[in-house]
Amino acid sequence: MFAARPLLVLASLAVSVFGATYSISDSHVGKDFLSAFTHQAISDPTHGRVNYVSQSTALANNLTFASGDTLILRADDTTVLSASDAGRNSVRLQSKKTYTEHVTIWNIRHMPQGCGTWPAVWEVGSDWPNDGEIDIVEGVNDQTPNQSTLHTNAGCSMPSSRTQTGTSTGTNCDSAATNNAGCGVQAPQSASYGPPFNSAGGGWYAMERTDTSINVWYWLRNAGNVPSDVLNGAATINTSNWGEPFADFPNTDCDITEHFGAHNLIINLTFCGDWAGAVYSSDGCPGDCTTYVDQNPSAFSNAYFDIAWLKIYE
Repeated sequence: MFAARPLLVLASLAVSVFGATYSISDSHVGKDFLSAFTHQAISDPTHGRVNYVSQSTALANNLTFASGDTLILRADDTTVLSASDAGRNSVRLQSKKTYTEHVTIWNIRHMPQGCGTWPAVWEVGSDWPNDGEIDIVEGVNDQTPNQSTLHTNAGCSMPSSRTQTGTSTGTNCDSAATNNAGCGVQAPQSASYGPPFNSAGGGWYAMERTDTSINVWYWLRNAGNVPSDVLNGAATINTSNWGEPFADFPNTDCDITEHFGAHNLIINLTFCGDWAGAVYSSDGCPGDCTTYVDQNPSAFSNAYFDIAWLKIYE
């Protein structure tokens, strides 16, 4: 048994570095998102200054627009709020299907920006944190770069040195032990998030989850190294051709099959709350977060996702 242990570690590293081949299982573009995802009109678990609305309300108020190869998800940018209002109207979409081992590729043209904003593209299990969480795109208050993070229950940590281009922000993935910070990795370029990402025309984010590793990549729109299968949303993909990920989460000290269950995919935009609100002033934003969000609707004219497509491979 002890002799097999190095072989398991080597297998883990091989998957993490060399990748695998996958076939497309789901493809969503434009109006496909409306049938494949549910608008969650729920209270914000992160305590944001937000009022998540239903799909019918989102469509009626143009907070969700889907046509052709375009999905727009945005917050209300016209209403001045009072203290008694529930929060700024916005959207939170959750996939109807769940996934375990898989790859997602998100073709994103634009992500929400502005002081007070907290957009995210992520995955989560039904029993949090026991089924784990994978944050693919996340940030607050226009602070770059992007950060990808794992959140788990106790017993999952990352090695301090691993094969990735990004910078680790912590190695303990246990949400309870880290005040919900988890184990994050910051991307190496500021253009991976927020206004710089949007100025570059967006790009692609990809996440690969196997039972031995979780990896995240991104490529800006005009980058010269975008893999052809990513660029074209091919029917089959080979992650071994994608180069070094910016975030590598191996199973060296984390049993992925134990800490990560079946996941729904989520896209959402909240305001203030546990993260954006906590660092709002230190991020150089004016006044206090809640007042700013309430009284400055026009500040959120660029607080929207523009998603060209989502491809899911298994």
